Amino acid sequence: MKMYTCPMDPDVIQDTPGNCPKCGMKLVPMHNGHEGHEDHASMEKDFKKRFFITLPFVFLSLLLSPMIQMWLGFEIAVPGQELALFAIGTFIFFYGGLPFFISAKGELSAKNAGMMTLVALAITAGYTFSVAATFLFPGESLYWEISTLISVFLLGHYLEMRAVRGATGALVELVKLIPPSARKIIGKDTSIDVKTEELVVGDLILVKPGEKIPIDGIVIDGESSANESMVTGESRPIGKKIGDKVIGGAINQDGSLMIKVSEVGADTAISQIMKLIREAQASKPNVQHLADKAANVLTFVAIIAGVGAFIFWFFIEPRGAVFAATLAVSAIVVACPHALGLAIPTVTTITSTLGAKNGILIKDMKGLEIARKISYVVFDKTGTLTKGEFGVVDVIVIAKEIATSAEPDRNDIIRLAAAVEVQSQHSIAQGIVNDAKNKKLEIPNVKEFKSFPGKGAVGKADDKKVAVGNKTLMKELRFKIDDLRFMNEKIKGNTPVYVAIDNKLAGIILLADIIREESKEAVKRLHDMGIKTAMLTGDTRDVADEVGKQLNMDTVFAQVLPEDKVNKIKELQNKGNVVAMVGDGVNDAPSLTQSHVGIAIGAGTDVAVESASIVLMRNDPMDVVKAISLSRKTNAKMVQNLIWATGYNVFAIPAAAGLFYLSLGIVLRPEWAALLMSASSIIVVFNALLLRRTKLD
Repeated sequence: MKMYTCPMDPDVIQDTPGNCPKCGMKLVPMHNGHEGHEDHASMEKDFKKRFFITLPFVFLSLLLSPMIQMWLGFEIAVPGQELALFAIGTFIFFYGGLPFFISAKGELSAKNAGMMTLVALAITAGYTFSVAATFLFPGESLYWEISTLISVFLLGHYLEMRAVRGATGALVELVKLIPPSARKIIGKDTSIDVKTEELVVGDLILVKPGEKIPIDGIVIDGESSANESMVTGESRPIGKKIGDKVIGGAINQDGSLMIKVSEVGADTAISQIMKLIREAQASKPNVQHLADKAANVLTFVAIIAGVGAFIFWFFIEPRGAVFAATLAVSAIVVACPHALGLAIPTVTTITSTLGAKNGILIKDMKGLEIARKISYVVFDKTGTLTKGEFGVVDVIVIAKEIATSAEPDRNDIIRLAAAVEVQSQHSIAQGIVNDAKNKKLEIPNVKEFKSFPGKGAVGKADDKKVAVGNKTLMKELRFKIDDLRFMNEKIKGNTPVYVAIDNKLAGIILLADIIREESKEAVKRLHDMGIKTAMLTGDTRDVADEVGKQLNMDTVFAQVLPEDKVNKIKELQNKGNVVAMVGDGVNDAPSLTQSHVGIAIGAGTDVAVESASIVLMRNDPMDVVKAISLSRKTNAKMVQNLIWATGYNVFAIPAAAGLFYLSLGIVLRPEWAALLMSASSIIVVFNALLLRRTKLD
């Protein structure tokens, strides 16, 4: 999707061309976030250039100004000195002030008068007064004040945009992840280097050890591991073999891979991540709307303060036109709401970047804003708290209880059961086979195999007749399952698979959906944060309670049908809780939407999860903790910036208007007002940049 940004204000990002809603300037296109970044950088260079070109003339205007000469105790007499000051001031006014006039015109065209309008108004008022004092009536001009004011504004905007550019470089860094060229295979032993952007779905590419994977695809030959941390936030290398997906931008580590291109353009993981970052940066938290309203009010306050200052010091407490005009300009300048306009966008921009680096993709800033208030986190069990795959948790040897044959050991039971189950694709069967492989047991070949769908299977392995299945199969084969009632307590909470060897019941393999190692720590950390946890599952009550007990869950919802999950979320909400739902983003879409904050976990390369406010790239419940931590730290920065951006005006506006002149003799001149205003903007941006050093935990 083509995106557009304002060259003067990188916080403005939208998917349609036109003018900036803030300043009215024409929006420029972004290509993967890069062109907009370059335009922003060019504006930064423009401010820098104008600052250094006008700087010598500013010093010259200071040397020629009678007021400066009087203050510093020197005298320079130049023929036509006032005309020289006029010429210098006029050059600085038009050349140095041009960016502000252009932006002010845009703001007025958009009917959204803001900071640039106030800057243009202030320097125009000062320049007009000075010209009048030069040609229309005798009096002291303000050329040196206006010159230094413009110079300070140029420097302030240069430094500010440099800082903001540092805050908005996330998309450029993502672009850099993709290598410009790829090694395309065109024959059996032939390859050529082509531009990555020229690859199409179905192309074959070769990636050697140490090289970046240029584009999303599927491994069709070779085996290696890939470092995907810069894309997904996963710190551990991920093993890659035939049939596995790979992500463009990841680093191939220790083996050559032949990859078939599966996604190009906007469908790649990097492009989807960039799209989400853009959308997050374009979305506004509720506090932003408050800041926008305050900035608009402050614009009118600035004008009223300026006009009021002039009227007071010229008519009510007369101190002369120069003094009144100086304080009017100072009041307008110091009240420019630029810091307020930057207070929230800089934080949200850095937040989206920081989140992406940690595998947390924020789709909507409103969701992240709410996340700090979460009081209950509801987890879908399968695939979220658990791996969604069965694993062997215990083997009960029972031959000695009801059989007269020699007692088999646990490995015998697993090995022979795996021989029968190896041909099944059922998740329970695969759990037994994987356990045998993990224990490096030799799985014998099976003969006379026969499957009983929904019940189990039988076969001959190591010349022994082996039956593996549930209670129903065992009863059909006339084994006395009822005699095992005394083992119900051991079986409770697990899935039992009965194994008979040579017509004798030999043992029970207990399987369970494997709980993720991170789940227990995540629940503990949430409790430490004062947040309760709940689990949703379709499992039976005993299985659900067992998992809930292991994880120390506050609430367990068992035997919940998919369509009933929404009602469980509503149940918690009706009790006054702010609820977050954590699920896979597909099966849990309705409950994710119903919750205050929907968190899709384990999206991997499929990051376009429509029903969630926050998308977690990894299957790691600890990232839920990180997302909430990010929300709280983001909110703290927003509050800090708002307090500074609004609070300094409580002192600055009255001081600039001359409130302290009669009692303390303090006058805040225009150039100092400009420095204070610029400094406040830079402080806000710098404070936001400190988020980059934040460690999410």
